[in-house]
Amino acid sequence: MRAQSGVLPFIHRCRVYYEDTDAGGIVYYVNYLKFMERARTERLRALGFVQSRLAEEGLLFVVHSSEARYFAPARLDDELLVSAEICELNRVSLHFHQQIRRAADDALLCEGRVLVACVRADSLKPRALPEALRAALAGPDPSSAGD
Repeated sequence: MRAQSGVLPFIHRCRVYYEDTDAGGIVYYVNYLKFMERARTERLRALGFVQSRLAEEGLLFVVHSSEARYFAPARLDDELLVSAEICELNRVSLHFHQQIRRAADDALLCEGRVLVACVRADSLKPRALPEALRAALAGPDPSSAGD
C-alpha cells in the first residue's frame, strides 16, 4: 500500500555535536544514518508508539536495507531538520524516504531510503504490523475528508 499523499512528512530537529564529527568538524558519513534513525523513532513516538513498549509487546523494527546520497556536509553546531516520510506501507515493512537539511539555509545535505521490517522480538521472524500502528502510519482516510 502506498502511503497517504495527504500526510505531511514528519520533521525531527537535532543539533550536530562534537561526537558526530571528524577531526575537521564535519559530520562523519555514517552518522547521517543515526540522525535518520532518530527521526523514524520520533515519528513513531509522535503517533503514540514508543519503541520500548512495542518491544515489551514482542515487536521490533530492524533495518533491512538503506541507501544514502550525500550532497553537502553538516558541521559542528549545525541545526538539522530530518524528515521521515513513509513512501510505502506493506504488511510487514515500511519504506521511508528521508532528507537531512540544514535549518539555517534549508540546504539538502543527505537523502536516503530505508526499508524497515517488523519482526517478532523472540525469533526475529517477520510479523505483521499491528493494525493500530498501520492505521496511524497510513494517516487519515481520504474518503472521510469533509465529514
